Amino acid sequence: MGRLLAIDVVSVVAALGVWYLFFAAYNRRKGTAALRWVETACAGKGRILDWHWVTSSRLLARLQFPSRSFENAHVTMRFRPRPLPINWLLSCWHKQKETLTFEADLGGSPRFHLEIMRHRWCAHSRGSALRHRDEREWEIYEPGPVILTTRTHWKEDPAAELNALMAVRHQEVLQVRFRPESPQFSATIKLDTLDDPHAAASFLSTLRELAAGASAHRQ
Repeated sequence: MGRLLAIDVVSVVAALGVWYLFFAAYNRRKGTAALRWVETACAGKGRILDWHWVTSSRLLARLQFPSRSFENAHVTMRFRPRPLPINWLLSCWHKQKETLTFEADLGGSPRFHLEIMRHRWCAHSRGSALRHRDEREWEIYEPGPVILTTRTHWKEDPAAELNALMAVRHQEVLQVRFRPESPQFSATIKLDTLDDPHAAASFLSTLRELAAGASAHRQ
């Protein structure tokens, strides 16, 4: 009985080991492809200095740009934790996205904290709850910008970085942050967005527009 139990334990450990090695290699292949996407996006405007895996599902790469628009720039790519079965199942359950986060300093500290979340569509049905879902009449609304501020007095002066973000709202920009501390600027997108070379190039242009908007806001 003890021998059979030992065989079962060894089999489970071996299966988990094979699982880990296979999916760790899978994530590394995805990471290599994502690095190529970043290189495509930075072509002629920046380059990758070095990169390393922080964990089996998180890749960090340092970037360098010839201009002073971005300093101490780096990207963090977060993949599904496939090598760890339980974490992978939880990730799928919570529908977590694979993302790329760009972080950098702007060469001048912003005087404000700003966090921009991508707005979502809202909808409600006018049909009866007893009717079939496909037969209901849906009304869809696009909500306007919502600003939460700690200021006691708010001036209606749309910041340039807000206008830039609204201009590219059709991209998969999930979050943008400005703050006085380093990293002063960060932007997060869905990783597979960079699979399209045109979208990758336009994302870098978006980052430059947002950084320029923050610089104008400081003046």
